[in-house]
Amino acid sequence: MAPYLLLAPGPVNLHPQVRKILSEPMIHHRTPLFDKILTRVLERLPSIFYTHQRVYLLSCTGSGGMETLMVNTCNPEDEVLVINSGKFGERWVEMGKAFNLKVHDLKVPWGEACTVEMIRPFVEKFPIRAVFCQATETSTGVKHPIEALGQYLKTFQDTLFLVDGITAVGAYPILMDAWSIDGLVAGSQKAFMLPTGMSFVSFSTKAWKRIPHVKMPRFYYDIRQEDRANQKGETWFSSNVSLIKALDVVLNLILDNGLDEHYHEIRERSEFTRFCIQHFGLKLFPQSPSESITAFCVPEGINSQSLRNTLEQDFNLTIMGGQDQLKGKILRIGHMGFIERPDQIRLMSDLQKAFTQFKVPFNPLSETEMLQWFKS
Repeated sequence: MAPYLLLAPGPVNLHPQVRKILSEPMIHHRTPLFDKILTRVLERLPSIFYTHQRVYLLSCTGSGGMETLMVNTCNPEDEVLVINSGKFGERWVEMGKAFNLKVHDLKVPWGEACTVEMIRPFVEKFPIRAVFCQATETSTGVKHPIEALGQYLKTFQDTLFLVDGITAVGAYPILMDAWSIDGLVAGSQKAFMLPTGMSFVSFSTKAWKRIPHVKMPRFYYDIRQEDRANQKGETWFSSNVSLIKALDVVLNLILDNGLDEHYHEIRERSEFTRFCIQHFGLKLFPQSPSESITAFCVPEGINSQSLRNTLEQDFNLTIMGGQDQLKGKILRIGHMGFIERPDQIRLMSDLQKAFTQFKVPFNPLSETEMLQWFKS
């Protein structure tokens, strides 16, 4: 059987240099050696966020980063707006209710992008203290117009724009400062090519004016404490040494090669995938697809979960199916992580074999035709 291949929306395939650094002996987080690594990471990470603000390292999954944005900027009983367009928009809603916020739940049909016109009635009618949104909604593959939303919301002095960029930051440009994003979270297991276990968060000057005065209970995710520790060259709690060492390597890989080239490679993967999917005669699910993930519909009568299971059992590769209302209806392919052209061609070749097993009608593509796409 061919080597295992991970092409999910996250976690992702690790770069060989990341696997190597993760295999090294543990070092202590209070040593001169680690201090140098941490300093390098903290100095360079803001360039991926396109911000002049600090970016903080948290030992938690992306959901912990989302919670960090919320508890540091909102008070109990605050009115907030959640752009709810999928599974992770629903998470914002559930989180807001858990912290006793008055949540206005703007339900956007799954697969559709939010618009300024959709949020305008809420922010102009209610005292909205924060608007929460995904940059890419991982469950559907849709890309929201974060720049347009940020430019509109910046005119409201008492409203913060808080963005889940977990499936976006590092995969395509998310310009935190220029787009007036007040809180942004990213995750280690996506475009940063690391295992799950860390999230990265940053806050705008506008957000920092509010953060010291917020009365929401916070301890582990109190960003004021993390900020004080970072100013001393430390993390507040024990540092995630292995992942921070690996992040140092990833930042070398990305920044030495250039952000433009890095984004180009991810965009090329997404465009190749969509070329193949549409050539097969299948339909993309989101109206506004993200560069980081492709979601597509399988024909009626075919269960996408069964197709996915076949790819794992017979072809030793992993992509993802749909969640909740999309379970069994779509497949999702990730374009982040360490992916080479032969991996992409293998996926599309094996996908066609699985289609044949399930009697899915499709227009075939040869490997020669796939290689020709890259040359053109």
